Amino acid sequence: MLEIGTKAPSFELPDQNGKLHTLEEYKGKKIVLYFYPKDNTPGCTKQACGFSERYPQFMEKGAVVIGISKDTVASHKKFEEKYGLAFTILSDTELEAIKAYDVWKEKKNYGKVSMGVVRTTYLIDENGIIIKANDKVKAADDPEKMLGEITPEDED
Repeated sequence: MLEIGTKAPSFELPDQNGKLHTLEEYKGKKIVLYFYPKDNTPGCTKQACGFSERYPQFMEKGAVVIGISKDTVASHKKFEEKYGLAFTILSDTELEAIKAYDVWKEKKNYGKVSMGVVRTTYLIDENGIIIKANDKVKAADDPEKMLGEITPEDED
């Protein structure tokens, strides 16, 4: 996990519609950048739907929500359409941002060890600095928790 106070690594990744996004285009806004293992799995779906339901509240606080996983653009499109997701989901099939944000880790599942994305959420300020980082994410609680992290003193 990256340290609080460090500059968020830049990226250029396609969203669920194939449009490229960079970190720089969000300068001046807060970014809730969350990394998740896989589209259409129970935990990831809960987390995505939670962010989607609260998206208007994030926008009121001057923040955008961006999800990133190693799923394809097509997978993200199906995920977005199935659940009516209101925010940008980026496809990182080459693991560029996933590795840059230090969320590609060894995971143990039923005794089997493999590499995968560790569910992690970063809050990045208007200048691209990481101001909160959490790698002990509970999928269902994360959206509400992150909404609470964007406090009035953070706002202009």
